[in-house]
Amino acid sequence: MKLFEKHADDDKLRCLLCPHSCLISRGERGVCGVRENSGSEIRLNTYGVISGFALDPIEKKPLYHFYPGRKILSAGSYGCNLKCDFCQNYHISQHTYTRTGHKLSPGDLVARALKAEDNIGIAYTYNEPVIWYEYVTDCAKLARVEGLKNIMVTNGFVKRQPLLKLIGLIDAFNIDLKSFNNRFYRKLTGATLVPVLDSIKEVAASGRHLEITTLIIPGLNDSADEMRREAEWISSNAGKSIPLHISRYFPMYKRDEPPTPSETILQLKDAASEFLDFVYTGNLSEMAAGSDTLCPKCKTTVVRRSGYRTLVTGLSGDGRCLKCSELIFNYLQA
Repeated sequence: MKLFEKHADDDKLRCLLCPHSCLISRGERGVCGVRENSGSEIRLNTYGVISGFALDPIEKKPLYHFYPGRKILSAGSYGCNLKCDFCQNYHISQHTYTRTGHKLSPGDLVARALKAEDNIGIAYTYNEPVIWYEYVTDCAKLARVEGLKNIMVTNGFVKRQPLLKLIGLIDAFNIDLKSFNNRFYRKLTGATLVPVLDSIKEVAASGRHLEITTLIIPGLNDSADEMRREAEWISSNAGKSIPLHISRYFPMYKRDEPPTPSETILQLKDAASEFLDFVYTGNLSEMAAGSDTLCPKCKTTVVRRSGYRTLVTGLSGDGRCLKCSELIFNYLQA
């Protein structure tokens, strides 16, 4: 699939990967900082450049309803197509060190994933994997052949056609819905809300596993009314069984507000739970306050979590509640 087009009669190329639609002069890069007009094409300067990789609990992505208790090899690069001034990974997402870091071919990364103990696949994460599109798709194809799962942790700011190709290769998504307010997106991320909502709808409609995360920043997106609107939208457009992770903010990058009060996170969990079956809290020391999975029908605790320690206590092998047979986890169908 061609991810660029020539603009008129000059030497500019328009990138067709994300909704920024950057018009890039020869030798220049787009908003993401890693996609460059080489003169004949948009070239990914970070192909195979790895900022870091680690074998993580899958719950760390966070994915709570996809192979709970298992491990995933996480890998990322540099750059991002958003400019969030509160970014928790700003040291890699807001920089483009294309000549540093590890260099791994897709085959090398897949080989490491196959050797990792108790590993189910590869998670493309840490920075924004959408802008790493060519590398992610090449890796995902090889991983799928080897029986590995592909996971993508993304901001969802991507055009429809590239997203459709990713959906064909990725087994599970966590999409970061930063706010349910377009003013927030424009002011704090340099992007817009609607394309992210469109991505959520597209992934949900595809049947791929989907979970959503919202980082809560005091005074900016911590309104209970906004959270109710967000949760109601998710329920209506993606499904009431989509897990939502409401995560606590800590001061980072350009923002110095104090951490989000734990009470706020718990209040927003209650607000979102009016519309969604599975709402979890994140970055709380009191993880047990909102990290267990309860059957939405009979309220039996089917998965217990403490930090990233996970104990499956009430699920059958096909993801049903052992007490009432309600289907809770559909990851085996992903």
